[in-house]
Amino acid sequence: MTDPVRANDGPIIVDVELGKIYMWCACGRSENQPFCDGSHQGTDFSPVKYEATEYGEVYFCGCKSTGKPPLCDGSHNR
Repeated sequence: MTDPVRANDGPIIVDVELGKIYMWCACGRSENQPFCDGSHQGTDFSPVKYEATEYGEVYFCGCKSTGKPPLCDGSHNR
């Protein structure tokens, strides 16, 4: 498996809606960051499902190195 493309140097902050499902881009190739647009086709990557449990800001990983996909864990600082 190849490494994902680093899409951003920090988290991507998104206002999410309660009960809505979001598909986080794990490959870093999507033009719709931090969400999947199907650009992973032909790779070993698959999007990660995130279901919002409340309304509010969510910090999605932009560097694609998080240990807690799809959320930022500060890995971009290493």
